[in-house]
Amino acid sequence: MSKVTVLPIKSFSLNISEIAPDKSISHRSVMFSMLSSGVSEIENFLRAEDTLNSLEIIKNIGAKVEDDGKTIKISSNGIEEPFEILDCGNSGTGMRLFCGLLSSANGHFILTGDKYLRKRPMKRVTSPLISIGAKLDGRGNGELAPLSIRGASLKAFDYESKIASAQVKSAMILAALRADGTCTYREPELSRDHTERMLKGMGANIKVEGLKTIITPLRNSLSPLKIRVPADPSSAFFFAVAAAILPDSYIVLEGVTLNPTRIEAFKALKRMGADISYELMDDKYEPVGNIHVKYAPLHGIVIEKNISWLIDELPALSIVMACAEGESLVKNAQELRVKESDRISTVVEGLRACGIEVDEYKDGYKIIGAELKKAEIDSDGDHRIAMSFIIAGLKCGMEVTDLECINTSFPNFFELIQKITQVKFL
Repeated sequence: MSKVTVLPIKSFSLNISEIAPDKSISHRSVMFSMLSSGVSEIENFLRAEDTLNSLEIIKNIGAKVEDDGKTIKISSNGIEEPFEILDCGNSGTGMRLFCGLLSSANGHFILTGDKYLRKRPMKRVTSPLISIGAKLDGRGNGELAPLSIRGASLKAFDYESKIASAQVKSAMILAALRADGTCTYREPELSRDHTERMLKGMGANIKVEGLKTIITPLRNSLSPLKIRVPADPSSAFFFAVAAAILPDSYIVLEGVTLNPTRIEAFKALKRMGADISYELMDDKYEPVGNIHVKYAPLHGIVIEKNISWLIDELPALSIVMACAEGESLVKNAQELRVKESDRISTVVEGLRACGIEVDEYKDGYKIIGAELKKAEIDSDGDHRIAMSFIIAGLKCGMEVTDLECINTSFPNFFELIQKITQVKFL
């Protein structure tokens, strides 16, 4: 499937309970099971290319996996040196977190990925790990995959990150669990906190004090995970955008994680005028519930704070900005440049093709709201760009090419889209 044509609609009303399970939590659930001496049980695991690659990697480093299609059971007696090269596919989360997990393990490990992942910067993780004794190397003096890791003894650290990145923080926390003393990680603003929540739930001694995270090395194995992965708010957000830009539309997104570091994009959407409310249903490892989104007139907004909390949703939010009255501005989002594509350039190029006036900056863009027009958009192999402009097509019609990337995070995306409108595949 290389191209899809999306037909516009006027409005819709829908409850969705089949939003893709959370990608970040799915990755972490299989990785963290390697730190337990018991059997971890994971329900509602995301069966997408990226997360299945992480599951395959833990098999290659010694995990025993039973999967009946509903629940994945994982047991491990520790990390073993693999016979195979470890393929992370398209996942920066997978590659960066495995760097932290494997940096203190006995053995030699090689991490690689697809042609897009092999272009993404890895020094933000490899450099701090090397500074505490890890033995890592890669192309471009450690900047690019494939990455080579030889497990080593790691030193305690007090590290201050210049960027707010959950991936960097998670890699350093995983390294800290096997360091030779108490470790401290500091960040400029609070990034997503799934790692801290999940590891604390398993029994790790992790304290969060504002922007500082203090990690005590493990003395014993952690308790096994018993988790049902909630729906991914980043995936759910595409359908929130659909309801927000189509008059008289309403959607209920069921079973989504309501973690405060994951719903910033919904808060931004509410600031733009959309009618949004939350319904808490459960709160164990993560707060989980339903999100209600109803259309209301939209206006422009400035996004410049808590960027790390909505970095993945900014391409979809840019579609809302294009449909809103007035100007919208995104600042301090240079991290968009190093995602699956240069998302600043791909968003700007795509919106201009749709007849929207956009100014591009080093760290973001300014969008002048107007009437979206049908265009042909190349996703550049980026799943979030592809899905964002498919959602835009509900407003004006759209043709989007290079679609295989959607399977990396949201394999049933088209199944759900077809509950709203007709699509034609080529």
